[in-house]
Amino acid sequence: MDPRRWIVQLEHAWDSARLRRKGPGTPQHFRIEVYAGHGGADGIVVRGRVLDNPPPSEAVEGEGLRAAVSRTLSHFLTDELPGVPLRISVAGATADVVTDREGYFLTRLSPDPAVLTSPWTSGTVELAGDYRGLTGSHTTPVRVRVPGEEARFGVLSDIDDTILETGVQKVSRMVRQTLAGSALTRTPFPGAPELYRDLGAGGNPLFYVSSSPWNLHPFLDAFLRHRRFPEGPVLLRDLLGTTAGREHKAGRIREILELHPRLPFVLIGDSGEKDPEIYAETVREHPGRILAVYIREVRLDPGDGRVERVTDGWSADVPFVLAPDTDAVRRHASGLGLL
Repeated sequence: MDPRRWIVQLEHAWDSARLRRKGPGTPQHFRIEVYAGHGGADGIVVRGRVLDNPPPSEAVEGEGLRAAVSRTLSHFLTDELPGVPLRISVAGATADVVTDREGYFLTRLSPDPAVLTSPWTSGTVELAGDYRGLTGSHTTPVRVRVPGEEARFGVLSDIDDTILETGVQKVSRMVRQTLAGSALTRTPFPGAPELYRDLGAGGNPLFYVSSSPWNLHPFLDAFLRHRRFPEGPVLLRDLLGTTAGREHKAGRIREILELHPRLPFVLIGDSGEKDPEIYAETVREHPGRILAVYIREVRLDPGDGRVERVTDGWSADVPFVLAPDTDAVRRHASGLGLL
């Protein structure tokens, strides 16, 4: 079993116990957690979750193991709020939504393209009606990534074992790092932040897409900021959740290409899980949209042939690079004029 699923199952057990214990009282720590949106003239997408928990603590230098583990568990042992009426407003467009049973919300809006600002457009998500006795205003800002005309291409990247050393194939190591690590102690692969900053130069947007659970969004966002990766939407999923949160990786990739039809894309992933297969499907579904595919080699058995089978019948127009390290990606990308 994927260790991330084991952790999320712990969350579901916690949810059941919480509902039996607390009942439908007034939330004490009502909080709208909004994830960075994205889009442009063809529409924008905004996601988030509503919780009854204080915001997670920030990692600090020199903190002990207990503090790190406690913070990680707090990401999963959440009190999500279903049925919350919300109003989302961005660039003059407004949508009313209701959170699902896991507290997630997802909406698409069609604002006037002339009102959108690049590289980011600001908006709000607010409580839009009565909810279990809450009073006062409850509004959270949202930022939407809107690429400008100067952008030459977009970069769509996996996170685990692509830029963040995770060891997905080594279960015990992954569980230990997930529980005991922090945004300050976890390390990127050498040269990855610099490569991504160079790829994002000139206004090229970056999108981080992972199969990690949304519970880890605060950690991943803090990690990317601390290691100075270019800012961009971080799109995850609820491994065992409901419709708004449980979105497959291929579907999120299609969403990005659909909402940014003017841009070609560079795809970056790793050989540890399903990135080669998903990216091959993306190349087939979107002819002419993919400039290159870079796969970091992290397999325990590089001779298993799985990645090589993906390239059978590969389009000669799209380079597929199985790279041993970041430098190999940089050299190839430089040759294509991407840097």
